[in-house]
Amino acid sequence: MPKTESIQLAHIRLYGVVQGVGFRPFIYKLALEYNLKGWVHNTSEGVEIEVEGEFKSIKQFIQNLHPKAPPLARIERIKIDYRTPAGYEKFEIRNSIAEEEGQYQLISPDIATCDACLKEILDPHNHRYRYPFTNCTNCGPRFTIIESLPYDRPRTTMRNFPMCSLCQAEYNDPLDRRFHAQPNACPRCGPQLRLINSNSELFITQDVIATAAQLLREGKIIAIKGLGGFLLACDATQEMVVNTLRERKKRPSKPFAIMVTSIQEAEKYCRISLEEKELLASPSCPIVIMRRKPNSILAQSLAPNLQYMGIMLPYTPLHHILLRDAQLPLVMTSGNLSEEPIAKSNFEALRRLSEIADYFLIHNRDICSVYDDSVTMIEDKKIQLIRRARGYAPFPIHLTFKSRQILACGAEMKNTFCLAKDNYAFLSQHIGDMENIETLEHFDNTISLYKRLFDITPEIIAHDYHPDYLSTRYARELGEKGAKTVAIQHHHAHIASCMADNKLSCPVIGVIFDGTGLGDDGQIWGGEFLIADYSSYDRLGHLEYLPLPGGDTAIKKPYRIAVAYILSLLGEDTLTRYLSSKEGQQINPNEIEIIKYQIARKLNTPNSSSMGRLFDAIAALTGIRKEIDYEGQAAIELEMAAYDHHRDKSAAHSKSQFDKKYPYHITKENGVEIIKLATLVDAIMDDLLQGIPQTEIASKFHTTIAHMTNDICLLIARKNNLNRVALSGGVFQNRLLLRKTAKLLQSNGLRVFTHKQVPCNDGGISLGQAIIANFNNK
Repeated sequence: MPKTESIQLAHIRLYGVVQGVGFRPFIYKLALEYNLKGWVHNTSEGVEIEVEGEFKSIKQFIQNLHPKAPPLARIERIKIDYRTPAGYEKFEIRNSIAEEEGQYQLISPDIATCDACLKEILDPHNHRYRYPFTNCTNCGPRFTIIESLPYDRPRTTMRNFPMCSLCQAEYNDPLDRRFHAQPNACPRCGPQLRLINSNSELFITQDVIATAAQLLREGKIIAIKGLGGFLLACDATQEMVVNTLRERKKRPSKPFAIMVTSIQEAEKYCRISLEEKELLASPSCPIVIMRRKPNSILAQSLAPNLQYMGIMLPYTPLHHILLRDAQLPLVMTSGNLSEEPIAKSNFEALRRLSEIADYFLIHNRDICSVYDDSVTMIEDKKIQLIRRARGYAPFPIHLTFKSRQILACGAEMKNTFCLAKDNYAFLSQHIGDMENIETLEHFDNTISLYKRLFDITPEIIAHDYHPDYLSTRYARELGEKGAKTVAIQHHHAHIASCMADNKLSCPVIGVIFDGTGLGDDGQIWGGEFLIADYSSYDRLGHLEYLPLPGGDTAIKKPYRIAVAYILSLLGEDTLTRYLSSKEGQQINPNEIEIIKYQIARKLNTPNSSSMGRLFDAIAALTGIRKEIDYEGQAAIELEMAAYDHHRDKSAAHSKSQFDKKYPYHITKENGVEIIKLATLVDAIMDDLLQGIPQTEIASKFHTTIAHMTNDICLLIARKNNLNRVALSGGVFQNRLLLRKTAKLLQSNGLRVFTHKQVPCNDGGISLGQAIIANFNNK
């Protein structure tokens, strides 16, 4: 403890997101406020400060570091020691220290345009009026332009744009909000836009953005270079235009997100809660999935058969100007063909998107890291991430323990990877479905970037059990080069991810409902009840195994699953009865015989305990969705049908009717609770053949699954003296199921934990893999 009299000198190190967020000018102003002398500079691990002055002033300075910090800063840790006074005569901001071996610092995600910058670009008297690359220390690109640390302009993709005298003056002024804003630029010195057609011919115009807006009003599709890659934009009110984009992009019915000018405009199209408004307008500015209003001007083909849609607000100056010029809600979807990574460079966009886009709005600032828009929803007044990318990555998940240096390669679908080090797990932005070489290259390049930025050399490589996943093959190739590899069971990783998300360390009851994950018995799991911690798990319950005739083909054609379940659970006579119904008659008789043949001989017919497949089967059986063209479509439309029933306010539907459920049986085999589904499927068949509406069947089915989950959890909880339940897996993106399940569990005295910082789908798997690998390789 220093003496409290005379002049003192405090040496302070700050760790966290403290670079590129206006932190040094904040420190400069705070030091002046308390009449302190000394210096501040960036290092490879954070910010270093020396302040000299009266002890009381130093104490006040330190006390205000947290409460007065810039809005985008996140101080993770402060280290202070007192030294002999140096006799400083002023306070100054010094140049950054070059990279120090073994040191690293956290990096801010890209941040939506702040109010001050927005005011400038909309002010005709401001020299940045309508300038699409306006930014300051409180907003703009960060992660997508950083090539190495420390975060200084020469180490970013802005190094090719020398600042003009005015920008340089702002950059040098500690009292200016653009002090050391590395992307700082204006029309005289910064990046510039160009408009070209699909033949790479330059469109000559005095106002590129105004012309692009006019083309959008005329029904054209434009590829727009954004922060982390290209987006495809078109008029969201014209059915023909939206369907043209669908046809060209090979995306028949997967929903499109739209961008609108303001929350007020968003309220024309969706019912928006206070929490959703706050999320829409947050610095992360994600896509928010909200309940759609009927009879708006929006094209119905934006989200076919769905009652929810994704909306985001403009998050760059270019978006703000374009939306105001176009005076239209715009589709803003990833610039790619379905299943490919989004296009990153101008050349790549022209090569890959020329058959989709009529025009290209491009610029000459390079993108270092590809970055999708994040997708979120609000449930129970809390945010849930569906896709974690722009605005969230690469900020890490804080761990309650110190981890070894680990690379976890994630899953096949909705891939992310995770690099763990110290008390941090650096979960990557959304990579995509690992189904082609382009995505694998994106995966590899992004791993290299993260390893470089955060100075991580993995000791252990974690991967999924499934040997055919590209992520698994990638990990094993590293193993062949000498790295230590460890295989992690898919559903154990789900629960470890949820536990880390909630900072849990004691064992929990884990409920994992998803589509596919290879189990340790070689079967496909997906309707699982585990007791798990970070090092091990016991499988104490699951749905009974049922056949998937055709494997992946069955997933794309859920009617195959429905036929297989009826045949396996209820027999040939019941299947014949179903095939004579209106729903059953839609299935090709020849394919029925093929399905029977596959099941009888177990040809390409794996067994599965998947809850996702059960949802698919019921959606197909009821005629809601027999074939899909995007992942989860059948289950999503089954959820929408249930909502239709719940919204019926007529006197004929009392509250008790909404709580009706179907029968099911639970048996114990070798100490494991098995949920038998024959009575459930039989009862649904009876309702269907008696003409009960699809909506009512869908509602009862959701209620049944919630009760089923509650029953198994109570059995496990009472036997093992546990009261914490962690819910994970993509099926829990179903709001209705999540709501019903959580309510039942809580009403029975169980504490329910859901994901908050990472997705419950396979986008969160890599976090769990990294943690399990750490605890199993001491």
